[in-house]
Amino acid sequence: MNTMRVLIVEDEPYLAEAVRDGLRLEAIAADIAGDGDTALALLSINAYDIAVLDRDIPGPSGDEVAKRIIASGSGMPILMLTAADRLDDKTSGFELGADDYLTKPFALKELVLRLRALDRRRAHNRPPVREIAGLRLDPFRREVYRDDRYVALTRKQFAVLEVLVAAEGGVVSAEELLERAWDENADPFTNAVRITVSALRKRLGEPWAIATVPGVGYRIDSGPNAAGPGDDSE
Repeated sequence: MNTMRVLIVEDEPYLAEAVRDGLRLEAIAADIAGDGDTALALLSINAYDIAVLDRDIPGPSGDEVAKRIIASGSGMPILMLTAADRLDDKTSGFELGADDYLTKPFALKELVLRLRALDRRRAHNRPPVREIAGLRLDPFRREVYRDDRYVALTRKQFAVLEVLVAAEGGVVSAEELLERAWDENADPFTNAVRITVSALRKRLGEPWAIATVPGVGYRIDSGPNAAGPGDDSE
C-alpha cells in the first residue's frame, strides 16, 4: 500500500515540524511550506494526496492557495486549519471548497483520523493504475515504473505517455498527441511531439518501449523488437 503524502502549509515552524514528525510515525509522508508562495511552488512540482492549509499564512493566503488547488481540477482534498473556533470562519472555508476543518490547537490523533477519512473518500474516485509492456502508470500519483524501477518524468512526458498507454498498443498520431497532451495554443507544425517522445523513450530506457510507426505515429511496443531512439521520423 502506498504511503499517503500530504502538504502542510503552516507558518509556525515548530508546529509544522511536530505535525510532520508525528505523521511520519503514522506512515504519512509530509512536506512543509511556511508561506503561500512555497506552497504553490511545491504543489506545481509534487503530487500530494491532501493539502493541510493554515488560513493565516504569509504571501498568498491559505484561502488563495485553496482556490488555486480547486481551480487546477486535481480534486485534491483540502483540510483547513484555523486558530479561531468561529462558525463564520468555518462557513467561509467550506464555501471556498475546503473538505474538512480543524481548529488549533488540535490533537495529532484527530488530524490523522481526518486525513485517513479524506484519503478513503478520495480513493473511490481514483483513476485506475494502467499496466502495459512492463510499464506501470499511476495517473493519481503521477508516477511511472518500468519493470518496478521508478522513472522520473516531466509533466509533458507524463501526459504523452498517459495518452500512449491508454491506447493499449494502438497507434497514436502526432496530431492526436499534440491535441491531448498540449494546450490549445500549441503549434501544429512544431517538433515538440517528436522531441518529447524521443526524450521520453530515453527516460524509459532499453528495451525501447515506444515504437515509431513511420508516417503514422507512435505506440507502446510490447514486442521484442521495439524501435530504437533514432527512429523518430514521422
